[in-house]
Amino acid sequence: MENNLELINKLENLLISINQIQNEDEKIKALNYCKTKLHEISPFKDEPTDCVIWIKNTCIEANDYNPNSVAPKEMKLLEHSITVDGYTQPIVVWEDEEEKYEVIDGFHRNRVGKECKEVTERVKGYLPLAIIRKDREERNNRISSTIRHNRARGKHQITAMSEIVLELSRRNWSEQKIAKELGMEQDEVLRLKQITGLMEIFLDKEFSESWEPEE
Repeated sequence: MENNLELINKLENLLISINQIQNEDEKIKALNYCKTKLHEISPFKDEPTDCVIWIKNTCIEANDYNPNSVAPKEMKLLEHSITVDGYTQPIVVWEDEEEKYEVIDGFHRNRVGKECKEVTERVKGYLPLAIIRKDREERNNRISSTIRHNRARGKHQITAMSEIVLELSRRNWSEQKIAKELGMEQDEVLRLKQITGLMEIFLDKEFSESWEPEE
């Protein structure tokens, strides 16, 4: 019991020290460090939401494969929701290099944090991030994670989805694995492959003018 009380006192002294930091950026950096270290010993260290850190929005980039689209009306509603309710969900990212993060889920939450002046000022140019596990950072896994997050929300652009399915296929994922990882039926995967596959067949091909029979 005495050891627990001693630990609590040390933690309280640490929090007091952090609270006395005058520079806000330095204070946020110190808090992120503490969260990260606590996450490392947490019983829930395999769950990304166990550690939400705040990172400058200039360090966060959109991915190049998100097929999810949100209509202007829904986008406006999301902006209003974050404005009045605050950020209730972190942006899911992976760290592609030191202090650079790419969005896996939360593309539009990322946009609101950067484009809505009221929100940007309130969160001091930072955004809340949950970082995926290291074993999920390979591109195939990141793509499938984005699709799974999006399937129940918004609308997918068919062309973009077809390109993603084709890319995963080129990366030696079977139709069965693609269907399982993206939450699709196998025949849906096949249709999407065919859409882009047919386009590829005729890509960069030269065609002669239409033939007309002689009179």
